[in-house]
Amino acid sequence: MTLIPVPTTAIIVVAAGSGTRLGAAAPKAFIGIDERSVLRHALDGVFAASPAQVIIVAPAGHEGDAETEMRAAAGDRANLGIVVTGGETRQQSVAAGLRALWGDITTVLVHDAARALTPPAQIDAVADAVTAESGVIPALPVINTLKRVAGGDIIEAVDRSELVAAQTPQGFPRSLLEVSYAAARDSGAEYTDDAALFAAAGHPVAHIRGSELAFKITTPADLDRARQLLKRGRASAPLLPRVGVGTDVHAYGGDGELWLAGLQWPGEPALSGHSDGDVVAHAIVDALLGAAGLGDIGEHFGTSHPEYAGAHGDVFLTRTRQILADAGFSIGNVSVQLQANRPRFTARRAEAEVALSAALGGASVSISATTTDRLGFTGRGEGVAVTAVALVVPGTLEQ
Repeated sequence: MTLIPVPTTAIIVVAAGSGTRLGAAAPKAFIGIDERSVLRHALDGVFAASPAQVIIVAPAGHEGDAETEMRAAAGDRANLGIVVTGGETRQQSVAAGLRALWGDITTVLVHDAARALTPPAQIDAVADAVTAESGVIPALPVINTLKRVAGGDIIEAVDRSELVAAQTPQGFPRSLLEVSYAAARDSGAEYTDDAALFAAAGHPVAHIRGSELAFKITTPADLDRARQLLKRGRASAPLLPRVGVGTDVHAYGGDGELWLAGLQWPGEPALSGHSDGDVVAHAIVDALLGAAGLGDIGEHFGTSHPEYAGAHGDVFLTRTRQILADAGFSIGNVSVQLQANRPRFTARRAEAEVALSAALGGASVSISATTTDRLGFTGRGEGVAVTAVALVVPGTLEQ
């Protein structure tokens, strides 16, 4: 057993954000980048840095998930980690982390889990630069031309030479950070980051060079960027196939005619749903995304994405194939089982398989259909249930 000295540095990892701008059903920290979550990638970097107490501030109800991710990332440093429950604001969440500090801690780093690819070297550099009187943040020069605006009008240019883009972790001497947080609590002031809170209490903050990898995952485009970077990093990994399972259920009762397995079925009742209700396509999407560790259909196509309202299944499948390709995955094959009393599927099975395969760039798709002997909601003719299994492979497959 390796004995780790009691550290004097603590890293508070703030993972209590909602992820609203990602349009995801789960909190941002628990969304998958690849087979690992945002939080897991952040903790991999934290535990690869010099030994420190690690305090993960999790959303209420997700403490157990955070504990699991912490133990997986920590290895033999798991005794250095602890999970606490966050507050309604970021400031309240950091305050909860401060209350969990060990007595020996003299330096505190505050890190956003959303900056999941932050290099361990940046974490260590911030810790090393903190002094007894000064905080430190990593930052990058502002490259884009900046303009000050009022409504739709441009007022003036902003001198970007005096600006930097702040990152995390942000580091501080413990004693002054605790005093600064107490002052902010007593005044009721809310600050955008810890450096602003620290400076408002009258303490200096220096900056060091940040990293391009320490960008914050806030929007779907940021998530795609992270996936691209990770894809490049695993180029030499063995091409092991991966399997995902997807299920979907829709009731009859939608408008228009039935769309199922990429085909229109004249004279059949439509399925209800946000899009065209194509349960076969939707189950395939979940199976593919699950196999690649890239989230689920709700994250990419749910009600927070109005552009997909009324879209047909081939649109979902084509976009999913692109998401997988962007993350470095190829589709091997997909197997689908459909449970329904109607429509009579067998006569159009081959046609459906061709349509679905075309939407997936030529990947093999097979479909079986069955009834449930009049049992359950499908047996009563109330709707359709589908299960799909998909195989994907990192890299490029020869078709």
